Amino acid sequence: MVIPFRQSEARNLRQYVDMTLRMGTVVVKQVPEKLNEKSTRLFFSELESCMNVDRPSIVFDCSKVFQMDRAAVHLLLCCLEEAIKRNGDVKLAAIPDTARAMLELSGADRLFQIFDTDAEAVSSFRQLPSRAATNIFVSGSSLQTAETSA
Repeated sequence: MVIPFRQSEARNLRQYVDMTLRMGTVVVKQVPEKLNEKSTRLFFSELESCMNVDRPSIVFDCSKVFQMDRAAVHLLLCCLEEAIKRNGDVKLAAIPDTARAMLELSGADRLFQIFDTDAEAVSSFRQLPSRAATNIFVSGSSLQTAETSA
């Protein structure tokens, strides 16, 4: 579908699209190897400053976590909940197979985007979601929308 409109409107829309795609800082945090009650509280309190922003973007590097118990899964879910409350997201990176198995058993793996590396997770914050129902193309003086197949 093509919707004609004035050149000035196209310029304003282009600026709006550019502004909405800009992201703030992506924070990468190393998840401690062992999470007990004390270290969980400490880790969560360290994250508070990262979470108290509009649209927090956080990547948890899980490369040192070889065993993920219920407390660790609960911590990840609490962090995700806090980020979502602020229109943000938490993504996981570099999860060893043993820890990933626990995430899968708990069903929490369906709630997170999981990446092989920190770099992949960080760059995913700067991309449009692949599940987007509509792509917008600004070309000349018309706005075109195209349905994508998900």
